[in-house]
Amino acid sequence: MAEEARLRQNIEDQLERLLSQLADLDELKAELSDEEYQSEKKSTLEQLTEFQATLEKMTAGSVSLTTQYDAAKLAVRAAISDAFKTPEVIRLFARKEPAALRLKLSNLDRDVKLGKFALADVAPQVCEILTALKKLGEPLDSKEEAFLASQTTAGSSLADFVAVSDSVEVTSIPAAR
Repeated sequence: MAEEARLRQNIEDQLERLLSQLADLDELKAELSDEEYQSEKKSTLEQLTEFQATLEKMTAGSVSLTTQYDAAKLAVRAAISDAFKTPEVIRLFARKEPAALRLKLSNLDRDVKLGKFALADVAPQVCEILTALKKLGEPLDSKEEAFLASQTTAGSSLADFVAVSDSVEVTSIPAAR
């Protein structure tokens, strides 16, 4: 048991490190040359791909490990496929934090209502959050479902992620709304 807990912690730490690296790159994009940014992002995505391959090997044949690491595998898949552009959303998804995702969604809604952002500017992030919530088994209301359907077009990276990840179910504790 202690080994399994240590392994789980190492996997979570590695995923957190890679997602933090993506977030840092996003924050520093203006300070880096385009070539530096693209090179670092490519390197991070390669590391995520290697991490995904390692997760796949580790969970092959182990039902208990498979269900335990489904969220991590989906988060890595989302990052690699470029479906989620917001590292914070990927991080909250990987940690199975639907309440934090709901709070982020609520804050975006508030900011749009206050005129800080236009809906068109935050729509992609709202879609990411709604998709993450849906993948975590959180119920979406009809308004959220309609918005997600209207924004998720065939051929988009988010639509591709939804299609690919439909074969993996992630369980979580329902968040308070």
